[in-house]
Amino acid sequence: MEEIFTIKHVVLSGGVGSRLWPLSRKTKPKQYLDLFSGKSLFQLCVERNEFLNPELIIVGNGENYRLSRDILAKIQKSQYQEVIEAMPKNTAPAIAFAAFMSRPEDILLVTPSDHLIENEKEYHACVYRAIELAKKGKLVTFGIKPSRPETAYGYIECDGEEVVGFREKPGKMLAEEFLATGDFLWNSGMFCFKASAFLDELKKYQPEMFSLTKAAFDAMVDGVLEEESNSLIPSISVDYAVMEKSKNIAVVPSDFRWSDMGSFDALAEHLADKKELELDINGNFTIGCNRFVSFVGVSNVILVETPDAILVLDKHSSQDVKGIFEKLDKENSILVK
Repeated sequence: MEEIFTIKHVVLSGGVGSRLWPLSRKTKPKQYLDLFSGKSLFQLCVERNEFLNPELIIVGNGENYRLSRDILAKIQKSQYQEVIEAMPKNTAPAIAFAAFMSRPEDILLVTPSDHLIENEKEYHACVYRAIELAKKGKLVTFGIKPSRPETAYGYIECDGEEVVGFREKPGKMLAEEFLATGDFLWNSGMFCFKASAFLDELKKYQPEMFSLTKAAFDAMVDGVLEEESNSLIPSISVDYAVMEKSKNIAVVPSDFRWSDMGSFDALAEHLADKKELELDINGNFTIGCNRFVSFVGVSNVILVETPDAILVLDKHSSQDVKGIFEKLDKENSILVK
């Protein structure tokens, strides 16, 4: 008898996009900014996966779920489920909530809402392959074939579709070694698995988190998590919680164009490629600035302007913007709200 299952697209939308401050704020993170030909990353994410005709589950938080609803209404997407976290607890609990909301045999395609993907034909092929592996009970991750020795991403060491191990973000020399071997892929943070397969591994490797997450889910009312039970859940990523421990992992080596849009450097590269942003002869550029700006004697400088903040940085220091966000957040500054 053929298995009966539903494909569900689980959109993780709780991130704050701290590396794109001051454009990205807690109340309007980067995935909701209409920076991509008038569309947001969230909208592109939902539209990109409609080829599966999936049921949709949005996992977000109390600060941004209305933004998700507004975009879904704009694209006339009326059928979806929500999990609204009282406080974000990272990706492992977020995925667990979606799995608890599903039948055991349902296949979950889990995607962050703030990634940019192109080459959709190749993307579709990779997703279909992931679904086939998920049907066999595998926890599937998507590994992006690297185009450069990137230090901002984690890596997956693999042998075909077999995962050898996960590696933390490397330094420049190690990243170059990874690229030279041809056995390493960028860790995309995208997954595909049966709901039951994920929950079985979560219960095996994180029994306390499993119990606390299930208790919070059971106390949920109309898709909104109750604050006290939500607060008890440990904050841990799905990689640390399950993927790096499980013996039941597979990877789909993927050659579609992918970026997590995790820095102004990545954003600039995309916008310049699409002719939506103009760099001067020394690689300098502005974002959000409506005034005349001239760069003299400097190169690879980014100037970002919002009504209440100006950020000036070297393009090669884009990853360090997160530190400014964290400092302001610790001070409870209105500039991150």
